[in-house]
Amino acid sequence: MVLPSGFALPPLPYLAVVAAAVAAVGWLLVRESPPVTDRTVLAFGPWMVLGSTLYVCFQLGVFPDAVAPFFGSPIVYATTFVAAGATWLAARRTDRTLLALAAVGTALAVLPAAAAVNYGLANDTLTLAWPLAAVAAAAILGHVAWWGVERLRPDDAAIVGAAGALAVFGHVLDGTSTAVGVDVLGFGEQTPLSAAIMHAAAGLPTEPVLGVGWLFVLVKVALAAGVVVLLAEYVREEPAEGNLLLAVVTAVGLGPGAHNVLLFVAANPAGF
Repeated sequence: MVLPSGFALPPLPYLAVVAAAVAAVGWLLVRESPPVTDRTVLAFGPWMVLGSTLYVCFQLGVFPDAVAPFFGSPIVYATTFVAAGATWLAARRTDRTLLALAAVGTALAVLPAAAAVNYGLANDTLTLAWPLAAVAAAAILGHVAWWGVERLRPDDAAIVGAAGALAVFGHVLDGTSTAVGVDVLGFGEQTPLSAAIMHAAAGLPTEPVLGVGWLFVLVKVALAAGVVVLLAEYVREEPAEGNLLLAVVTAVGLGPGAHNVLLFVAANPAGF
């Protein structure tokens, strides 16, 4: 099994609606061909977080049954793409396209995040210290990792810009939050590859002292920095395509990281 647990398609009518919306928005984006830069990747950062917060609310059972299938995994990412793409197209009519795109994504992400926190308050499962510690650790480790990239590969770091730093932070956050969830809060790892890395760490003599999550954090730091450096040449030669790929790389780190943090904040592991 290579897919994470919880991966399931919604009923066919929901799938058809989302597929049609994705096709329509995708066609419009290809036709309009808006410029894609490192700032575009940054503007989509809040939307990556939005998709994750919506999925957390789905897991918590916050949504009414009539709309909940739009927010399961993996359909929630297509649903978020539709909203983000439509907003991007609409924002092109403004003078500050990327600012508007980021602002709308941020405003929308606040709503499900607040709903998840409210769930934690209502069910007496709110936990702040350890999830926030994971964020703080990611900020520190991500900064150190990016500093290393800037020192060792300054030209590559300059090409990917702040988008590269965000990609590194996102993957480090995925690592630190997973480590906290597994080693401290008692959550299980849902992704088979991640679970395999931690299983390997469990067989090391460091396990009684450091737990199993540290190896996953180390792998994520090295992998994120390495991938960003490898993408720099592509971004230099094909800026639009390269930055789109960098956005995907960022999303698969920042999305799961934000999901972990909010889920750990809102729910105790007994039910998950």
